[in-house]
Amino acid sequence: MADKLKFDLVSPERLVLSADVDAVQVPGAEGDFGVLPKHAPFMAMLRAGTLSVENDGKTQHFELDGGFVDVTPEGVTVLAESIGE
Repeated sequence: MADKLKFDLVSPERLVLSADVDAVQVPGAEGDFGVLPKHAPFMAMLRAGTLSVENDGKTQHFELDGGFVDVTPEGVTVLAESIGE
């Protein structure tokens, strides 16, 4: 089994998604970026845009209105100002 990335997507109201995934594409304030398992740690601001979550050949898209992302070698946590699907 390939490595997975622990992913949490959180809005002010609730935990929207918590799953082990293959990759995440994030709308960063300085530009879009991808996160794979064992990524180097960093934190960044998010701009309004589309967040994509890839898992087992399927992709989910979420519309964000900004927020923050915390990346560690174990996973990614996105704290979004608001989320649409």
